[in-house]
Amino acid sequence: MSHYQPTVAIVGRPNVGKSALFNRLASRQIAIVHDQPGVTRDRVNAPCPLTQVPSELIDTGGIGTLLDDGFSAAVLTEAQIAMASADLILFVVDSREGVTSIDEELAFQLRKAKAPVQLLLNKADTEVQDLMIGDFAKLGLGEGLPVSAAHGKNMDLLLDQMDKVLTPLAEEIEEQVTEIEKEGLKIAVVGKPNAGKSSLINAILKDERSIVSEVAGTTRDAVDIPYEFEGERHTLIDTAGLRPRSRMDSSVEVFSAMRSERSVRRADLCLLVVDLAAGISAQDRKIARLIQKEKKPCLIVANKYDLFHPDSDRTARLEEAGEHVRNELFFLSYAPFVCVSALKNQALSRIFGEVKKIRDLSQEVTSTGQLNRLLSDAVIKNPPSEHKKYNKRIKILYGTAAVNDRYRAIPVPTYILFVNDKRLMQDSYEQYLSNYIHSQHRSYGVPVIFSIRSRSSKGKLSH
Repeated sequence: MSHYQPTVAIVGRPNVGKSALFNRLASRQIAIVHDQPGVTRDRVNAPCPLTQVPSELIDTGGIGTLLDDGFSAAVLTEAQIAMASADLILFVVDSREGVTSIDEELAFQLRKAKAPVQLLLNKADTEVQDLMIGDFAKLGLGEGLPVSAAHGKNMDLLLDQMDKVLTPLAEEIEEQVTEIEKEGLKIAVVGKPNAGKSSLINAILKDERSIVSEVAGTTRDAVDIPYEFEGERHTLIDTAGLRPRSRMDSSVEVFSAMRSERSVRRADLCLLVVDLAAGISAQDRKIARLIQKEKKPCLIVANKYDLFHPDSDRTARLEEAGEHVRNELFFLSYAPFVCVSALKNQALSRIFGEVKKIRDLSQEVTSTGQLNRLLSDAVIKNPPSEHKKYNKRIKILYGTAAVNDRYRAIPVPTYILFVNDKRLMQDSYEQYLSNYIHSQHRSYGVPVIFSIRSRSSKGKLSH
């Protein structure tokens, strides 16, 4: 079952009452409230218990204030974060002060947002402010709702507006997830010729549906085969064996390879079948790279285990098999593996046990709060080094997780990291963050994908 929670971002220039609103909606005192602009130094996340469906609040206040580079960069970063991560944006302005240039800059950014934006005219405690409300119409975000976060004025109306957006959204997501769970998964079975893909599918189906031959590459077409496991209707995509392009001796093979690549793209999960007895080859690594490039959940099926050092001790065999798989396919470190023998019908039940585990654990996507705690811990344990070219260190301001619709069955989040300048992110440090998230969060069988964004739209280093 999905653990999806809609996200509500609170955005506005400093000292308009974002933290007071955050505390009011969270029903507890979390954010620091003070008259000094920029007091909220940290990004804060909390559940909102007042909406009809569980939702997560993000107080974006204070982003950029530590970097001492003026309101403009901070405002832009706030808008980018809200637009990237939120299902609903609450844009807070000060109804007593009227429209400022920073309000206008924020509104310009927020008008591009896909998520709905609710304009809140805060500190509307008297009738005098009510008379100024018309001034805010020029922001192009509707007439706005007058509220007082400090005194609770019109909070019931605000919650009604929030529910109108969030409840249908949560219901739609739950319906989609339920339908997907009922449908089962599209599982592409990929590997080089003669790795045992067809034998594996035949053993799973317990029939001779695929042609099995000693001649490598007997399966020419990608074939969709329905398969039911524990009440779920999966589709196995039996792909043609992918061999090196230089060795493709006919146009039929070229088209077969193209179909196999398409099969990987449309699959929810890939079973990468490798011949353990022959050892993992350069062609296996090439197919694995395709899975990695398409950012697909993956389970490595080490076939022909019965022929892998058959006379050795059982524990030593497993350790050696694991070491071989991990060393040769190190870039698929997120993918678990199982050792099986399709010919001897050994350990085949473990395949779908692992598939179910990958799917179940993937449903709980890392929340914004969890991700930022993980990033903070990772930086404390291993701070980034100075970039040799720019003589600066990368600073991670904030992170949020977004899931593309094409990964609905097994959610594959993209972790959007807002940083001082994305050019300062070094490959080794990105890999460290990826490994850290894997080790601390249950991202089992699912790749860790980053999208690094500079706080400045121009991405220029400030000197």
